[in-house]
Order: sequence, then C-alpha cells, then structure tokens
Amino acid sequence: MDQYYIPKHLDDPELIGFWTLDEFLVMLAPFVWGILAQHIVIGLALSVVAWLGYRKLRAGRSMYWVLHFAYWHLPGEFFGLKVAPPSYYRVMAG
Repeated sequence: MDQYYIPKHLDDPELIGFWTLDEFLVMLAPFVWGILAQHIVIGLALSVVAWLGYRKLRAGRSMYWVLHFAYWHLPGEFFGLKVAPPSYYRVMAG
C-alpha cells in the first residue's frame, strides 16, 4: 500500500534539515569560517545572525528575488556574467 510516495504540495522546495538550500548555504559559510578560525561559537552566532538577516531580506519571496536584487545593487564584476549587460546600463541601443 505504501509503495509510492505522493507529495502533498508539488511546489515545496527541497529541504536540508529545516532550511531550504539557499538558507543553508547562508548559514554554512560563517559556520565553516568559525571552524577554520577555531572560533566555533562565534561562527555559530554569525550563522544565526546571517540566517535571520537573510530571512528578513527574503521575507516570503523566492530565492530568485534575492538574485535579482543582488544583480541590480552589487557591482557588475560580482557575478561575472558575460552575456547579460551590466545593471547600470539603463538605455540600450538596439
């Protein structure tokens, strides 16, 4: 009877523990720094602060909204996109 699993919601994101992939990566970077710098408690605290800040920035929106926000507000060399025009070009000749 339980041979097949049918998800309840098809658009639910994949979770790692309690967090989505992007939240987990935001938490992972400060924690790894804390381990490498031998300041695990500081790394853990920075991970929690980064996670709370990221949740506040995202505020119910998708991860792609954050990427869109970063594209418009960070320098063009941050992403290194060769096919997309820089974000500071407002009028395109074409």
